[in-house]
Amino acid sequence: MRIGLGYDVHKLVENRDLILGGLIVPHEYGLLGHSDADVLVHAIMDSILGAACLGDIGRHFPDNNATYKNISSLELLSKVLELITQKGFIVGNIDATIIAQKPKLSPYIDKMRSNISKTLNIDIDKINIKATTEEGLGFTGNEEGIASQSICLLFNNK
Repeated sequence: MRIGLGYDVHKLVENRDLILGGLIVPHEYGLLGHSDADVLVHAIMDSILGAACLGDIGRHFPDNNATYKNISSLELLSKVLELITQKGFIVGNIDATIIAQKPKLSPYIDKMRSNISKTLNIDIDKINIKATTEEGLGFTGNEEGIASQSICLLFNNK
C-alpha cells in the first residue's frame, strides 16, 4: 500500500475554456497552461505518480514538448494509468479538492468523478472530489487562479 500527494495551480485568463475533471465548466475565464490546464486532473496525476515513486507530470509530460500542447489531461491520466499498471499498482482511492473562488462547482462534481473513474477504469465510489473557496484570500480568493490538491492510495497488485 502506498500514498501519494499531488498539487497543481494555474492562472485564470481570458479566451480559454475552464476545464476541470475533463469537463468544460461555464466561466468567463479559463486556465492558462501548455495542455488543457486541468488543475484537478494534474493534481490527481501527481498524487498517483508520487505514490508509485514515478516522479511528477513534468517528468513524463514536459511543457516544452509539442506533443502535449492543448492535450486533454484525461489522455495524460490514461498514460499515467499505463505507467502504474506496468509497475503492478492499482488505484485504491483518490480524494481531491479544487480551490476556487468562482465558479460554483458543486453542480459539476459528479460528472468530474465519472470522467476520472472511467479514465482510470475504477468504480466511481473510489473518487471523491470537493470544492472550496478561500473566502477572498490569496490568489485563488482574488480569482487570479485555481488550485487543486489530491491524495491517492495505491495497492500493489502483484
